[in-house]
Amino acid sequence: MDRTASGWRNGFLGMLIFSGSLPATRAAVSGFDPVFLTLARAAIAGVLASFLLLAFREKRPARGDIASLVVVALGVVLGYPLLSALALRHITAAHSIVFIGLLPVSTALFGVLRGGERPRPVFWLFSALGSACVVGFALSRGADTSLLGDLLMLAAIVVCGLGYAEGARLSRTLGGWQVISWALVASLPLTAATAFLTMPSSFAGIGGPAWIGLAYVSLFSMLIGFVFWYRGLAQGGIAAVGQLQLLQPFFGLALAASLLHESVDPSMIAVTLGVVLCVAGAKRFA
Repeated sequence: MDRTASGWRNGFLGMLIFSGSLPATRAAVSGFDPVFLTLARAAIAGVLASFLLLAFREKRPARGDIASLVVVALGVVLGYPLLSALALRHITAAHSIVFIGLLPVSTALFGVLRGGERPRPVFWLFSALGSACVVGFALSRGADTSLLGDLLMLAAIVVCGLGYAEGARLSRTLGGWQVISWALVASLPLTAATAFLTMPSSFAGIGGPAWIGLAYVSLFSMLIGFVFWYRGLAQGGIAAVGQLQLLQPFFGLALAASLLHESVDPSMIAVTLGVVLCVAGAKRFA
């Protein structure tokens, strides 16, 4: 299979897995403190990642890769999960769609700064149009707003875009799943120790949805999703494949409709079609 086509396929699978992250986080923070949730999900994923690295006998990263792994860890292992979990204490998962619509632009900008990519000018037009479609759709839903929640979510998008771009750049030499695994393992002493210190005094009052949310963000959002996502960004281009994130809110709403029986109105379908066209245009001119 063509490397670019494989990149878009892997990127799509990663995006699909990430589509459930914010709803799962929203469910998890209903029972867990955001700080503990961030540390626990990273620690659980770090333990699993260490077993993977040992099972496949992966070589340790070169000394020159350490700084990049630290950036990845600060961006997607600690920064984005913590900031988004704190934000979801103040805003709804639906309102966070406003900021997910900005994530492709953030990723593309850091792809230029850190990955050395140079998309064509028309690419930025399609990227801006796609983001505007998502933001406009989210604002039209009339979600509750909170200045603190918005600022936290905006900061989460910035650090996430940096972590995505840095991890994709490193994946070109280290490998996609190896990057997130080493970042998780490098963070494990900190995340495991502090998760133990911040864990609730009792788990008796924590409901099933919170446990399911923790399991999802630990296994899928923190590890499995990145296996496909970093590989896709490295193969197909950070700026180009990153545009697939424009579809993430709509897949999240589709999952909510199928699993939670929420209604899907015609405007969602219309905007989704518009976003698909923008993603196709970005792919063409990346």
